[in-house]
Amino acid sequence: MRPAIRGLAARAGRVSLASDPAKAGGEDLIADIAASTSRAASRPVRDDLRTLFDTAVHAVSAEVAMPRTLPISAHGRTVVIAVGKAAAAMMRVAQARAARPLEGLIVTRYGHLPPQGTAGPGVEVIEAGHPYPDERSVTAAAQVLDMARGLDAGDRLLLLLSGGGSALLAAPAPGLTLDDKQGVTRALLQSGATIAEINCVRKHLSAIKGGRLAVAAGPAQVTTWIISDVPGDDPSYVSSGPTVADTTSLAEAREIIAEYGVQVSPQVAAALANPANETPEADTLGLAGVETRVIARARDGLVAAGAKAAELGYQVMDLGDQLQAEARHLGASHAALARRLAKDGRPRAILSGGETTVTVTNKSGRGGRNLEYLLGLAIALDGAPGISALACDTDGIDGTEDAAGAIVTPDTIARAKAAGLDPQRHLDRNDAYLFFEELDDLVVTGPTLTNVNDFRAILIGSDE
Repeated sequence: MRPAIRGLAARAGRVSLASDPAKAGGEDLIADIAASTSRAASRPVRDDLRTLFDTAVHAVSAEVAMPRTLPISAHGRTVVIAVGKAAAAMMRVAQARAARPLEGLIVTRYGHLPPQGTAGPGVEVIEAGHPYPDERSVTAAAQVLDMARGLDAGDRLLLLLSGGGSALLAAPAPGLTLDDKQGVTRALLQSGATIAEINCVRKHLSAIKGGRLAVAAGPAQVTTWIISDVPGDDPSYVSSGPTVADTTSLAEAREIIAEYGVQVSPQVAAALANPANETPEADTLGLAGVETRVIARARDGLVAAGAKAAELGYQVMDLGDQLQAEARHLGASHAALARRLAKDGRPRAILSGGETTVTVTNKSGRGGRNLEYLLGLAIALDGAPGISALACDTDGIDGTEDAAGAIVTPDTIARAKAAGLDPQRHLDRNDAYLFFEELDDLVVTGPTLTNVNDFRAILIGSDE
């Protein structure tokens, strides 16, 4: 059912583990393991966890990911529009590497502007709402569409796209209001639906998503560079693919609404039944010729973090960058894996990425998917010695709070109980943020100005 969406399901990497170190390489290997154990145990585990996260974030930063040469129109105008949580950083790098001054627009989340300045002459900045669109999102979408419609043959639109654009650009389909879009977005985000499912619905309620921005650009050349925050890195799902041909349908959008029991307004129901809101077909509207390139993805961050973990003395298990599951359940599953691997005493790093989901039962709760993952993991570990973990969103914001994520150590549950906290109650109430805040275990980075979604690391071999 819904193969275009279900194809983004979770995958886990596989590794082979030698059961007998002597058989796998003899005494030299045993000596190597002993040396690695000593190196890993000689540093605070919190430092190692933060080092791995920082390494992953740097690997997917605009400075590292952006190509050195920009596609500048030889004979016409080049308009650059940067949208998403990495928009300001991507535009800054583009301006530094451009052969001549650029004109364009930055659309990003409130607070996601670099302290050293955002843009030079000719580039405007709009900050808008996320994860829920606001009036500024509507203004931004209208301005982006106007800029695209003003392009001629020989001109080029360079779209620098990163996660968050689905909320930052809100152009309700005819007959819909911003309130309609906000209501659907809120209900879907709280339902446990995946980002692919949510964006499928968004595309069919929009005048800019699902390839419609490329259509608006008409005869101009359209190039899109993407920092991907979706499992599987399908460009049509990043920020709901404003310049990328859509493979989903109105029927699938209606099915998603029904599956998750989302209550929609009569206007939204009518829009999802209106054939006019079907997304453009690539072969009939020229989208097949649009150039699209994913320049950074979660895999890049995991590879960099894996290399750093090995350098720090850990044996690395990479579970992949496409894990999708209910956050608390994935945390419990990873706790069981860590317990098994901890039995041989080797220092190990279990790394993973992707995007979990949270089914919200307490709408006044405070938390995010990484915090729910960690609380589920901590409860399942129940103080198991030598196992610590970090889970953070690479954009620096987990959900709607000010933390990127948090850290779990072997004494997390004991410290919580000593402080009068009930871990299971906090999890049941979707209050993981308050739990980790009370323990002073939140990871607060501020906006990182990039976004490839979640980064998780479990380190085995330190009791801290």
